[in-house]
Amino acid sequence: MSWEHIVENFRQFWLVVVDVWQDGVWGVDIGRILVALFIFFLFLVFRHLISRMIIRRLAAVAKKTRFRFDDEVVDVLEKPFTFIPVILGFFFATEYLAFSGSLADIAHRLLRSLIVWFLFWSLVRLVHPLSFLFRQVEEIFSPTMVEWLLKSIRIAFIFIGAGTILEIWGIQVLPLLAGLGLFGVAVALGAQDLFKNLISGILIIAERRFSPGDWIAVDGVVEGTVEAIGFRSTLVRRFDKAPVFVPNANLSDNVVTNFSAMTHRRIYWTVGVLYSTRVEQLRRIRDGIERHILESGDFAKPPEVPAFVRIDRFNDSSIDIMLYCFTRTTVWGEWLEIKERLAYRVKEIVEEAGSGFAFPSRSLYLESVPPGAPEPFQAPGPARIDAPEGI
Repeated sequence: MSWEHIVENFRQFWLVVVDVWQDGVWGVDIGRILVALFIFFLFLVFRHLISRMIIRRLAAVAKKTRFRFDDEVVDVLEKPFTFIPVILGFFFATEYLAFSGSLADIAHRLLRSLIVWFLFWSLVRLVHPLSFLFRQVEEIFSPTMVEWLLKSIRIAFIFIGAGTILEIWGIQVLPLLAGLGLFGVAVALGAQDLFKNLISGILIIAERRFSPGDWIAVDGVVEGTVEAIGFRSTLVRRFDKAPVFVPNANLSDNVVTNFSAMTHRRIYWTVGVLYSTRVEQLRRIRDGIERHILESGDFAKPPEVPAFVRIDRFNDSSIDIMLYCFTRTTVWGEWLEIKERLAYRVKEIVEEAGSGFAFPSRSLYLESVPPGAPEPFQAPGPARIDAPEGI
């Protein structure tokens, strides 16, 4: 092979390389692709710097106002703003590539999708600082219902954003939803419990049966503190700190006692004294207990609540005094301390009156033996041996 032939072959090979480089991928010069990638990655490298510059500028403006709301807005927008350099990098990279035809259409739709993603991501995060608008109507709606409304708004923004992106790519949302109608009916039939629990949760919140932080007791189910009311179940933390997820339907159908809604806690005792207690002693005991309840600051007074100390009945082995009153505190630990002090005082009053507490007892009376009746059997005692005299 001659030298001229070898040179011609290398020249042909170089022309192929140049052609590949110029045609590149989908007819785009590889050099331009590399430059576009460099532009995009340059924005990625400096995205935190760019976003921080924007956030700092907005934060400086927000600090000049006397409202806390705009500061919270800047805080929640910090993460979405880190996506702005990605959009800018993609835009400048595609502009440099100068796509045409279908590639230009794809790049345009992708850019619009990124912008929609950024906008609705920001809206979802803005729901939290905007919640102060709903806090103004907490007198009408409970805090839990407000929280549900905020979650519903977030979900609505997510669905609207997803639908917008689908529309950008030519996917019609309404026909898609109509096509899913039969599937939705089938799912609904199989998810009756889910919808039942959802409706029960709405009723619980609407009726304000309880709120997060309340101490509740559900007959035969659980007793503890409500932590969260979800769409399907409610998280109740038992006093041993074990979490219990109770379906909302159980809370709606069963009897629920909300101890946190109490205004007072009740003390209902029966104090039994001896039958040997005289009338004057009974009066002293009754008046002493009543005086203590009415004068102590631990107990609520009539007519706010009823308070009774009365001789109630003659029981089998005691004269019963009914003690019925309410404490001002509803805190269980404080209530137990008040009960303890009351028990000490009742015992002191009974003892000062010269009486005592009765306990169940039974008396047996033995009458004289009638004539002619057999004598009672006497068990023989130990044998006795008399020693001879003189020993």
